[in-house]
Amino acid sequence: MARTTLLETSCLYFFCLLLLADLACCKEILVGGKSSAWKIPSSPSESLNKWAESLRFHVGDSLVWKYDGEKDSVLQVTKEAYINCNTTNPAANYSNGDTKVKLDRSGPFFFISGTKSNCIEGEKLHIVVMSSRGGHTGGFFTGSAPSPAPSHALLGTPAVPPATGSASSLTRRIGVFGLVGLAIVLLYQ
Repeated sequence: MARTTLLETSCLYFFCLLLLADLACCKEILVGGKSSAWKIPSSPSESLNKWAESLRFHVGDSLVWKYDGEKDSVLQVTKEAYINCNTTNPAANYSNGDTKVKLDRSGPFFFISGTKSNCIEGEKLHIVVMSSRGGHTGGFFTGSAPSPAPSHALLGTPAVPPATGSASSLTRRIGVFGLVGLAIVLLYQ
């Protein structure tokens, strides 16, 4: 019968924690906190930008829009297109009514309605994705989070680059399951 040492047991717990942290690293965020939020706001205080100011967005999170795809769409655009509500030549065009966009980098993201008049009336969203340092719990998120740091896009400074040499960087290179496998091998030697 195999006998485990304290070191082997500690390694197994450590790698299991890495696995859980990796699985819980990203969240799906329902835009506006409700399925009917992608619309012309009734007032400036109801704008999606006001809603976004109370959240922290991280690399790996996904934004989720629910809307009537027959009547509207979501365009991912440049800052200039966002400011001018320019619906031509978007970086991405989504019109299926159930849109999910993964936030794959830090920095600003700009989204507008595919209907120019809706955009002019305020149906648009600007968010800033924080660098990949730190973490949060996963799951489908519709509530509030702590207030974000000042927007790098608004301050004209670059976003903080991701940390190097961190545990999450290690798990990306080796893979969580590889680390868990290594722990199991060490445990049962």
